[in-house]
Parts: sequence; C-alpha cells; structure tokens
Amino acid sequence: MTDSNGRAPDDPSADGAITDFDNRMSYSDYLDLERLLGAQHPVSTAHDELLFIIQHQTSELWLHLALHELRSARQSLADDRVEPAFKMLSRVARIFEQLNGAWDVLRTMTPSDYTQFRDRLGQSSGFQSFQYREIEFVLGNRNHAMLRPHEHRPDVLELLRDELGRPSLYDEALRLLDRSGLPMPGDVIDRDVSMTHVASPAVVEAWRQVYAEPDRWWSLYELAEKLVDIEDYFRRWRFNHVTTVERVIGFKRGTGGTGGVSYLKRMLEVELFPELWQVRTVL
Repeated sequence: MTDSNGRAPDDPSADGAITDFDNRMSYSDYLDLERLLGAQHPVSTAHDELLFIIQHQTSELWLHLALHELRSARQSLADDRVEPAFKMLSRVARIFEQLNGAWDVLRTMTPSDYTQFRDRLGQSSGFQSFQYREIEFVLGNRNHAMLRPHEHRPDVLELLRDELGRPSLYDEALRLLDRSGLPMPGDVIDRDVSMTHVASPAVVEAWRQVYAEPDRWWSLYELAEKLVDIEDYFRRWRFNHVTTVERVIGFKRGTGGTGGVSYLKRMLEVELFPELWQVRTVL
C-alpha cells in the first residue's frame, strides 16, 4: 500500500522526514564522520588493535569535553556564579563514570591479544596524553616534571605552561570560601599557583564549618560534594587503569618507559582536594 504520492508507509519521508541532502547539512556532515571514522590507523594485522585505538581515541574525546567543562566551571567560581558551575562539575563526574566503563571493554583484550601488536607501538603511551596532563593541572596536581614528555611539541608545552600560570579549580573554590566569609590564610590565597596546593589546617577548619552547618553554607556545601564526586570518580578511573594494565601486561614496564603498574599505583596516592577528605575525620 502506498500513499497518494506513491510512498510506502515505512518510508520516513511519508512522515515528513527529509531524505534529500543535496545542499543540506546531514548528520554525517555535522559530525565530520568521514574524518572521524578514518582516523584509526592500525600498525599491525592484529584483530584487537582496533579496539585498543578506539578505546584511547574515545577517551581523548571525553577528556576534551571534561576540559571544556572544567575550564568553564572554574571561571564560574571566579565570577561568583556558583550554581552554573554545579551542572558543569556534575557533568565532569559523569564523564569519568563513562571513562570508567570503557575499561570494561578494554579488559576483554587478553595478554595474548595485546602481545600481537604491543611491540609495534614504539614508545607511545597514555602517559604522554597532554589532555590528561592538562586535566591534572586544572584540578591542581601541578607536577612540573610532567612537562618534559611534551617538550617536542612547543604548542602543547605552551598550553600546559599557560595552565600552570592560572589558579586551579580548587584554588578558585578556596578563594570563593574566602569571599563568602570563611577567611583563608594569606599563604593559601596568595600562593604560587604554578605549584601543587599543600594541605592547610586552616582550610580543613573552613570546610569543617561548611559541613557542620550545611543550611547556612548550602552553596559551599554543595560545591564541596561536587568536588568530592569528581575526585571519587577520578580515583576509580586511576584504579581501573591499574587493574586493567596488570591484567593485560602484568608487571612489565610501560611502552613509555614507566614502571607500568608500579608507577600507576603511586598515582593512586595523589589527593587533588586533600582538605575535603581530611575534614571527614574531624567532623
């Protein structure tokens, strides 16, 4: 059966759908799918190498979005626009939840699968991801030694150095506390922002007041929990990275020259917002 124009009922154009894309933007055009789907270039004939490439490429796309949200959230805090920052920070936590789920897909690759192409990777390693490095810098883990893997890329090096010259997300959160009536000491507010924040008893006390009276400090209380959410998911992502690497290569050295599992386990000890964890003990 057809309609008066000769179209079958299951023809989407019968319901008004556009099917002629001459001189129109299509889904593929908008997403630049031809270039995106052509960006995988395996260096071996191993079946699982495509999984390995797509896992890391999609991770970089999620990190790209996370950076977009983190930069905007930081600016919102600096401008005293706290509520808009909440949505952005919640989105970052969900992004890391997505990244955590991706490890489950990669763990379907066995050690035997990986050894078929690992030697073809050269010295390339996720350790060298400049977006991951920028996220760590934005969140406050500002290890200058981590600039060295990017010295061969002057544009990336400039980007990372520029980030080190800005207050971190946590710096802006602590400045907001100060402006809101919870005074921060000078060595916290006026510190060298290019360095990693060092935990301060005064900051623990400020957060203690927020948690002790959440109704009085509701926006700051909610901000604190949004930050804890991000670090919670970020820690899980690091932990899943460790277990995935150990499952696939054991305790071999990483392709980038790190100790592999031993290096990743040390990263589990890093705290981004230390006082927000310490305050739980003193409440």
